[in-house]
Amino acid sequence: MSETIYYATGKRKTSIARTWIKPGTGQVTVNGRDIDEFFTIETAKMVLRQPMELTGTLGQIDVMVNVAGGGVSGQAGAIKHGISKALVELDPQYRGVLKKAGFLTRDARKKERKKYGQRGARARFQFSKR
Repeated sequence: MSETIYYATGKRKTSIARTWIKPGTGQVTVNGRDIDEFFTIETAKMVLRQPMELTGTLGQIDVMVNVAGGGVSGQAGAIKHGISKALVELDPQYRGVLKKAGFLTRDARKKERKKYGQRGARARFQFSKR
């Protein structure tokens, strides 16, 4: 009997997470390292566990992720998106729950570019009347 592995890609800001899930013991590996070793911030670990807690598969599936680009928050969001999409591949019944929680929607917010003639994206140079 072959073990089926489910794959999905998650994105957030400039981070891209390639996610594989399979039935197992609940081990989460990010870039070949354990989740506790990769993410030092507790909120990042909490964010990527959310889809599994919501569907009740927290200790039942093994997750293997390759993530690149962005920072800690963006990478955690990308992994959450990837795990959610892979869970729908595993069992289509999870789609309704994950969709209602907003985990299947790609968060399109990105850093806005700096504009010429301005100090930043929205901030202007200081104006002096005299």
